[in-house]
Formats: sequence, C-alpha cells, structure tokens
Amino acid sequence: MVRHPHPPLSRLWTYLTTPLPPPPGYLRRGPLRAGAFRSGGRSTALTARLGVLLGAAFAVCFVTGLLSHLIQHPPGWFWWPSRPARLYQVTQGLHVATGLACVPLLGAKLWAVYPLLFTWPPARSVTHAAERAGIGALVAAALFQLVSGVLNVSRWYAPMPFLFTAAHYWIGWLAIGALLLHLAVKLPITRAALRRAPDRRPAEGAGPLGAVPAGPARTDAAPSGPSATDPATAGPPSVRAAPSGPSSEPPEPPAEPLAASAYRRELLVGAGAAAGLITLFTVGQTVRPLAGLAVLTPRRPGTGPQGLPVNRTAADAGVLASIADPGYRLVLDGPVGVRHLDLAALTALTPHTVRLPIACVEGWSVTAEWTGVRLADLVALAGADPRRSRVVVESLEEHGGYRASTVTSPHTHDPDTLLALRLNGQILDPDHGYPVRLIAPNRPGVLQTKWVGRLTVREES
Repeated sequence: MVRHPHPPLSRLWTYLTTPLPPPPGYLRRGPLRAGAFRSGGRSTALTARLGVLLGAAFAVCFVTGLLSHLIQHPPGWFWWPSRPARLYQVTQGLHVATGLACVPLLGAKLWAVYPLLFTWPPARSVTHAAERAGIGALVAAALFQLVSGVLNVSRWYAPMPFLFTAAHYWIGWLAIGALLLHLAVKLPITRAALRRAPDRRPAEGAGPLGAVPAGPARTDAAPSGPSATDPATAGPPSVRAAPSGPSSEPPEPPAEPLAASAYRRELLVGAGAAAGLITLFTVGQTVRPLAGLAVLTPRRPGTGPQGLPVNRTAADAGVLASIADPGYRLVLDGPVGVRHLDLAALTALTPHTVRLPIACVEGWSVTAEWTGVRLADLVALAGADPRRSRVVVESLEEHGGYRASTVTSPHTHDPDTLLALRLNGQILDPDHGYPVRLIAPNRPGVLQTKWVGRLTVREES
C-alpha cells in the first residue's frame, strides 16, 4: 500500500474543503431567495473587464503612493535622486489621477458583483468562507483608500479621526495583498471570461474584486417529478435541471440576448468614460496646458499669494512673531562650529535663480522661479563636503509633523537646491516661507521646509 507522504496536510485539506451543513431553508428570504437578482446587465465577462481596468488603475495608484510614502518617511535602504527634477511631480500627479479614476470603476465593479453578497449557501466550506472573507477585506480596504484619499485631496480631515498618512499606507498594503490573493484564486475564471465569445452568456464565475452569476441564481437542487418538464412550473432555462444519462453532454450556453449584451457594453463604456472625464477635469492641477479644464480640483493651481497655492499659512503655523523679529538669524551648525547668519549675510552670498515646481502630495503642482543661496554653498561654509553630507532643515514652527526635513547627499550637492529668499522676483510672502525656505528638485512640497531657522550639517561616512 502506498502511503500519502503528508497525511496531516491531506487531512487538513479534506477538512477545509468538506461541505458545511446547509443553513436552514427558512433563512433564505428577501435577497437570499433564488432568482432575486435577474438583471441581464451582469456577467462574468463584464466583471472581468471592469476588473482589468480597475486592477491596472489600482496597481499604478499603489506603486506611486508607496513611492511617495517612502520619500516622505525613508527607511535606511531607500535612496531617492534629485534628478529628473520633475519626477515626483509626475509620479504624485499620476497617483492622484489614477486614484480618482478608480472611483467610477470601483462603483461599476461593485454594482456588477454585489448580488454575490447574497449567494446561497453563504459558505459552502471553510475555504469558501475564507475566500469570501478575503473579498470582504478587499472591498472594505479599497473603499477606505478611495474615500480617505478623496477626503485628503479635499483637505477635509474632520471625518478621519486618525493619522491619514499612516492609515492610508497600511490599508494600502492590506488592499494590495487581498487583491493579489483574489487574483490568484480567480485568474482561471477571469481568463476564460475574457476569451469567451461575446454572443454567448458567460458561465458563472468571477473576476478581480468579486464574482457574479451570469443570470438568475441557481436553485439548490434540480426540480424533480412532473414539474421538471412542465414549462409553466420549471422556471427559466438557466435553472432547469440538465438532462441526465450516459449520453448527456453539457448544454451549450444559451444565445446572449442582444439587449443585455448592448447594456453591458454601454455600462463598460460609461464607466471608462466617467474615469476618463474625471481624469481630464482634474489632471490639469499637474499638467499646466490642461489647467483650464481642472474644474473638479479643490485646489486651483495659480491661485494664492505670488501665484502659488498655500496649504499651511504662517498664522496656522504660529510663526508670525518669529518671522517679523528683526533679530532673525539662521543657525548654521556644522563641523567647524555654529554660525549665525542674518538676512543681510544671506543676501550677500552668491545668489542663484532656478525654475522648480512645488509638487504637493494632494496632486497639484506649480512651477515657479526661485532665487536664493545654494545649499551646497552653505554646507561648504559649515566645513563639510556637500557630496557626502546630509542636512537637517528645521523650521521656526514649533509643532507640526513636517517642521523638519532631512536633505540627503543627492539633493545637498545639487546646484538647484536652494534656501530661497525670493519667489518670482519678489521677497517671499510670509505664507510661502519668509524669511527663507527650502526648495529642491524632485521632492514633495511637504519636505520643502518653510520659515527655516536652523541647518544642521553632518558628513556621512
């Protein structure tokens, strides 16, 4: 006798896949009853195609969002270059654009699959119950990401009694993990649905983010007795018992009704068009030629003091008194000791002018002309090599999650990294960081520290 090499695993698999006892029949009421959902607009093919669109948008959104998080909260192994200077502007604009495009796609997807909330029996086995729980986690995480993301770009934090950045980051991992697991389970059904001829009703199955029955829900058992052959009582063809016997062949799917097929095409095109229009009417906050079409953005580029939007004002930061103090000094702490530079001393250093964007994590960005002192020159003045130094830039603001930021060597020695004194030829507005602010290529706006009061320079080994 051949023994199974892993009998414990075999027993575990048998336990996980053994059918569970059916729930009492009297519980099958309302949306749980057979045939409760009869819309011809739903099909596995529609679900699969919406899943492809949604999965692609979600993947881009996840990767670009992860990149933004790593830039703002870099682990020890992470490295971020200073060039191309507009790379972050592109990646974060893409993150917000794809996130907003997911809204109509996810809505259409959930409409296509929500009847499966009421499948009977609710769980056929332990593995089926685990799969359904995974889908629930995926849907909940996807909804959380989109809702919280929209609230963030709208700067409406009252409904979010938690730290947005941390919650968005960790729920993003939950969502992508649940999505990958779901894709692994449903990939064969999705591939079959995408390959199926369009004039046939797709078989019951699932695509990414869920499954949907092709027609009315099947009954628990085929009807028996005289009513099984009575057209008046047998029910729709999709729930009649299949013929039995040695010569029986699986029946061909019935021909697809043209109206239902056209409806599904219209729904797919409509969801795609809605995603496209949302993108068109918001991406102008990043792509300047389309700025006139950015009617759905909560923040219009080009508005605000000196032509730039403001997220945090000097009054909000509590620095009005500090920046108005005539005794202001920039503290420069480096290997040769501590120096104090007033505005006259900073202005006397060699000025440089660069054109760089402010790229906000909310998706908007504006390119402006900045004039000031190169950070590399200040690092050299502090007695350090800009090519091997990192600089901690601290604001006069006493509180705030981004009151300080670290500039690593790729940005420290980049000639476009400045402590800016002027914006578009004018002295900095208080809300834009007067008396001096950081501006560097390829960095998020939250790391372009305003109201700079101290530079701490340390050479890296």
